[in-house]
Amino acid sequence: MPYPSCLSRRLLLAFLCSFTAASAQAPPYDPAIFLKPVPTAEMDFVKQLAGKSSGDVIKDKQFRKLMKNFVPDCMFHYGRDMPLQDALEMALERSPLPSGIRDGRYFMIAGEKGPYLAGRAFLWIDLQTGIGAGAFFFHPTNGEPTPTVAVFARQVREKAIGLSDLPPAFADDLIQWTAAARIPPVTTRYFLTGNNKRILLEHDEDFCLAEDGSHLPADSGCEQRNADAADIDVNTAYYLEQIHYATNGTAWMVVGANQSAWMQVRDNACRVGPDLLGCRIRVSHEHVRVISQRPIGGHPPVHAGRR
Repeated sequence: MPYPSCLSRRLLLAFLCSFTAASAQAPPYDPAIFLKPVPTAEMDFVKQLAGKSSGDVIKDKQFRKLMKNFVPDCMFHYGRDMPLQDALEMALERSPLPSGIRDGRYFMIAGEKGPYLAGRAFLWIDLQTGIGAGAFFFHPTNGEPTPTVAVFARQVREKAIGLSDLPPAFADDLIQWTAAARIPPVTTRYFLTGNNKRILLEHDEDFCLAEDGSHLPADSGCEQRNADAADIDVNTAYYLEQIHYATNGTAWMVVGANQSAWMQVRDNACRVGPDLLGCRIRVSHEHVRVISQRPIGGHPPVHAGRR
């Protein structure tokens, strides 16, 4: 639904106040979003793999079978259509990076050896709770937003999700992996669900919040990173709507009339005031939620010869 050009600034300001209050009351991570945890007895063998190269781990038949509990059974477009697990194995099978266990429970493997488009992969398993998740990064060249990180968890079937909705330990390790793999902290992020949908993984983290809970100084550029992340999320939400949330959908990103009109309304509404970037960030986050709640219809575009 396009935003009317006569949107009242008074109504917008009232909305921003209510949105800020709602954001401050966001619930913490709920473990119940992970369905069908794997019994710990079925994962005992994993500890014996710790220290082996990620490439050797991914070749283990028992481990590949275990992976199916955590990797969505969906098609994924990495240069061409293929099962997501195949894409992961392509990036991991030659990886010399050692596997490891953190805090006696979090098992991880990683690879940066994708054969093309800078493919990189990460897999994380909590051996105590029987849940798992991971991520795949690459540089699409088919017209969609690039580069992208596709985070996934087969045990999760939510319709909307942000990084704060995932296990804090996974979020911490994901951030460490992205830094080690030289992945930009602000980039297009998807989430591949257990019901085989590709949805937005929203940047709901605050780049101005330090690890010790203090706030970074205004001249650190952190607020601009928050604004950039919000802009990317809006763009990603529109793109996902265009491809109808298909895990392997591809299309050239098109800025439509509705998106252009909304951007103009947002920019006009946030042109004056004491917190221009904050206004832009809040309005963008709320618009992402509006887009994500729209019903899914039609069929995703399919293009021959895409990459």
